[in-house]
Formats: sequence, C-alpha cells, structure tokens
Amino acid sequence: MKYIKTVLVLLLTFALGVGVFAWSGMYNPGADSPHWKITYALLQTARERSVAHHAATITLPTNLDDPQLILKGAGQYAAMCIRCHLAPGTKDSELRLGLYPQPPNLSKVNIDPRKAFWVIKHGLKMSAMPAWGMSHDDATIWSMVAFLRKLPSMTPAQYKEIVAKAPPDDDMGAMGGTATTASHDHAHLGVSE
Repeated sequence: MKYIKTVLVLLLTFALGVGVFAWSGMYNPGADSPHWKITYALLQTARERSVAHHAATITLPTNLDDPQLILKGAGQYAAMCIRCHLAPGTKDSELRLGLYPQPPNLSKVNIDPRKAFWVIKHGLKMSAMPAWGMSHDDATIWSMVAFLRKLPSMTPAQYKEIVAKAPPDDDMGAMGGTATTASHDHAHLGVSE
C-alpha cells in the first residue's frame, strides 16, 4: 500500500509540474525554435507508430498503376502539395523553409501507399499537413497516392510534362486556392526547365 501511495504522489507531483510549466508560458511554441532532441524523438516515434497502426487495415485499390489515375494525381499534387513537398528539380520553397517539422521532400522518398493515403486523408496535427479528406473523396486521394508512387523516379522534365497534361484540380479552385487552370499554365509551380 505504501508503494502505491508513493507512486501516486510522484505521478501527482509530475502532473502538477507539467501543469505549472505549461501555465508559466516558458515553453517556446515558435516554429523557428526546434524541440529538444528527446521531445522530437518521442513525437516522431509516436506519429510514425500511430500512422502505421491506423493505416495497417487499409486495402489498396488494384488500379494504382492506371495512367489516368496517375495523371489526375499529378494535377492534385501540383495544386496542393508542391509548395511543402517539392517536385523533382525544385529547391526549398519559401513556405517550406518556415515549417517545423520540415515536410518530407516527396520527390526523393518512397512512401508506403497505405500510410500516404491515411496521412493525405486525415492530415497530421501540429505539422501543417491538412486533412484533405474533408474536401476530397477517397478516389481523388488514391490518385494522389498513385502519383506519389511514381514521383521519386521522375526527372524535372517528366514532372513538368505530366503536370502540363493533368486535369485541373477543380476542388482547389472552389476553395479559393491556387488551382491549375484550364489552360494548364503551371509556370507558378517553380519547376525549372
């Protein structure tokens, strides 16, 4: 019984200390002030394990290699993702430089399709990754996943070519974002020739 009381007192003291620290305002929430290494490691591990857990039961569609699906995903990516996740041949964008944690450069990494679908659909708290499932249906999200599977193997010229052929992201236009236009003028995407 004495052991249980000691544990409870320690837990209460710890919780009180965390509460005082939070209330004090001493924590710097600025994106230009990185977490302590241990904090970052814990948050990163929790996020990765959580995404893996939630994505584990997702069933992959059979058409992820369909050229039309990939083409649609290219337009979605160009309209919604490039400023944070970049494209072949692009350097850090002004927006991306100010984000913490830094979003992955999706033109250089292969991502598990189930995890990509879950993250695109649900977003990630405190990371600037929006939950696109609130404005896009599953079929559209799968098109982005299909495109992401091809992106790391693309050259800057191949990326520019596929985006130029892609259908516009009408959903982004309705949201007031920077959607691709019917003329497909993608010069604003920062892809060097």
